[in-house]
Amino acid sequence: MSQPTLHELHRPLGSTGLMVSPLGLGTVKLGRDQGVKYPNGFQIPGDEEARMLLKLARDMGINLIDTAPAYGHSEERLGPLLRDQRQDWVIVSKVGEEFANGQSSHDFSAAHTRLSVERSLKRLETDFIDLVLVHSDGNDLAILNDSEVYATLAELKREGKIRGFGFSGKTVEGGLKALEQGDCAMVTYNLNELNEKAVIDYAAAHGKAILVKKALASGHVCLSPGVDPVRASFELLFEHPGVASAIVGTINPLHLAHNVATVAKVLRRN
Repeated sequence: MSQPTLHELHRPLGSTGLMVSPLGLGTVKLGRDQGVKYPNGFQIPGDEEARMLLKLARDMGINLIDTAPAYGHSEERLGPLLRDQRQDWVIVSKVGEEFANGQSSHDFSAAHTRLSVERSLKRLETDFIDLVLVHSDGNDLAILNDSEVYATLAELKREGKIRGFGFSGKTVEGGLKALEQGDCAMVTYNLNELNEKAVIDYAAAHGKAILVKKALASGHVCLSPGVDPVRASFELLFEHPGVASAIVGTINPLHLAHNVATVAKVLRRN
């Protein structure tokens, strides 16, 4: 029996005009192995291994890739790895968080937002980024109300350097506020953490996009014996019409194939 794929299951990313696979590939593990909350340690893969992982993802119908300046060398590696494949990918990156010498820092000023996007364009070797999200430090409302980051992203969108923008936050209030002017919210939503459902409800009612982070609770979900936690997680996500895609970061080809097969089964059953 052939491996199920996601090619026919692409769906709209809110009102952006972009079509995305219901599963996106998170790439923190391509560039950063310090200060990450995973249950097991891992080794950053070499170029050949990373290239094969990206090819496998593409062959299985994944067209959405998620990166960020805070993911260490992820953007710099993706530029050459995705060379000549730009038309095959919807690229999501971020602004606001930097990671250096094992420490995170945040800057939501207009100058840094523009600098960050221009730098991401160079690193990713592209003329535009499909979606740029604000990498919140948790002070969601303060960032949206008091900083220039959203206004600057709106300018960059008008200039054609990004196609859409939004917010990867940590609170319901932040997610709701972010969707008023933005195109997308990235929310935490999984079997352990359901409180940001209100943001997904709002997005579904207003034609906005939702990307889900920590869909598998970063590998921490534990259920009763005999229940596949991956399937249960994706069933929860995709029963909500507001969810466009779940971003799952893996560098394990078997995990990737299992995730794709599970999402395909869940969506085809629905």
